[in-house]
Amino acid sequence: MTERMPRRRGRTRSPWTLQRRLVLTVVGLLAVVSITIGIVSVVILRASLVDRLDLQLASAADRSGAALGGVGDNDGDRLGDLPGNPYFGTPTADSILSGPAQPPGLLALVYDGTSITTGYTDDESGQIEALTSEQVQILADHVNQSTPVTVHLGGELGEYRVQAETSRTGTLYLVGLPLSGVAATAAQLALIVGLVSLVGLVIVAIIAAWVVRLALRPLQRVTATATRVAQLPLDRGEVSLDDRVPAGDTDPRTEVGRVGAALNRMLDHVDLALEARQASERKVRQFVADASHELRTPLASIRGYSELTRRSGQELPPDAMHALGRIESESVRMTGLVEDLLLLARLDEGRELELEPVDLTMLLVDAVSDAHAAGPDHGWNVELPEEPIEATGDEPRLRQVIANLLANARIHTDAGSSVVIVLTAIGDQAVITVTDNGPGIPDALKNTLFERFARGDSSRFRGTGSTGLGLAIVAAVVAAHHGEVSVESAPGRTQFRVALPLVAA
Repeated sequence: MTERMPRRRGRTRSPWTLQRRLVLTVVGLLAVVSITIGIVSVVILRASLVDRLDLQLASAADRSGAALGGVGDNDGDRLGDLPGNPYFGTPTADSILSGPAQPPGLLALVYDGTSITTGYTDDESGQIEALTSEQVQILADHVNQSTPVTVHLGGELGEYRVQAETSRTGTLYLVGLPLSGVAATAAQLALIVGLVSLVGLVIVAIIAAWVVRLALRPLQRVTATATRVAQLPLDRGEVSLDDRVPAGDTDPRTEVGRVGAALNRMLDHVDLALEARQASERKVRQFVADASHELRTPLASIRGYSELTRRSGQELPPDAMHALGRIESESVRMTGLVEDLLLLARLDEGRELELEPVDLTMLLVDAVSDAHAAGPDHGWNVELPEEPIEATGDEPRLRQVIANLLANARIHTDAGSSVVIVLTAIGDQAVITVTDNGPGIPDALKNTLFERFARGDSSRFRGTGSTGLGLAIVAAVVAAHHGEVSVESAPGRTQFRVALPLVAA
């Protein structure tokens, strides 16, 4: 049983553009027409030249018959029987070839019933040359051919047009004329047609490419409009979709015009949908901002009164003390949630950050110290460069980014886990990586990790203190700093990577 070898995948051929297909189609059709015209012209010319050669061959046959005594005079005497004939009584091929007014290159074969004589006139020297035995045998096979036929004698002679006749004395003879002139003329015509066609194809290809490019300019403008719209960030923020196909390219009487008009109608619908989405998002953001702002005061009051009551020194039942502690802790948690929502609402509104040089080295030292105090049961390691690295940003917001990443590593890893924080400078960016050896991120959560209220625990257990907004704030703050955040996770290793622009030199 033979094992089938895997098939090698070749390179995928890139598709041809419409312009190339149109130009090649025009040039291909013209090439087919030119080749057809050339072939027909050569065939017709060759047939005409062969017919003319057959007339010359018939005349040569008549003169050959006279030279052999096949044509009588007015007295009934035969020319071959006259004493003045140099070949009197000797019908040979030389009698034909040496006859008057015979064309150059004439070939002759004479059979007088007992012997065969052959020869041909050399075009260059004019001398009578003998034929080979193979050539004589080829001609002998056509001595009964009364109509002109083409035979190939090989060697230097090539193709001949031959015709057999019988003289009045009963002598069989065959004469032939070379087809080399016909072939040369036909080849010359084919060469001329080929050269003219080739030049014509080049000229037509250049003109067709120019005409097609000119005709496809409206389609290119439509494509450029669609490309510009496709590059807009339609999935977020307020987008002004004002780009449209020019009015000159929306004529419904043309194919490109119909495409342009359809694209404009689609852009109008998309613009209306974006305006509706932006209005809805604006209302939601305004509601979140207003609600968060209004909730800060009552939450502060709840926290203050609960803490004041707990510390008043009055003797309260244990249940009341537990309830006051829960009220205080939940108010603290809810205050943090409100602050996160308010920050996201402000970032969504596009408020400018206070950009200034921030020493990331000291920021990481402080953040790791805080993380160690919050999670002493974790191993915290920080790797810093010898020289300080400064990035352009808002220090409180960047501090919140690092704090959220470290808190995320602490909350979602078991006690005893190791967290490594590394700061490096790569090109014009400062890169911060936070790597832990925890269980990793589930595959179902990776695509929505930086979305708001994305949580790994579907039961939304609050014992970890996670609100589902930490990584969303990280992504929003980093994006506001024109940076990038990414994550790589596998069982036993999870790494968050934050890239921020360095301070310009």
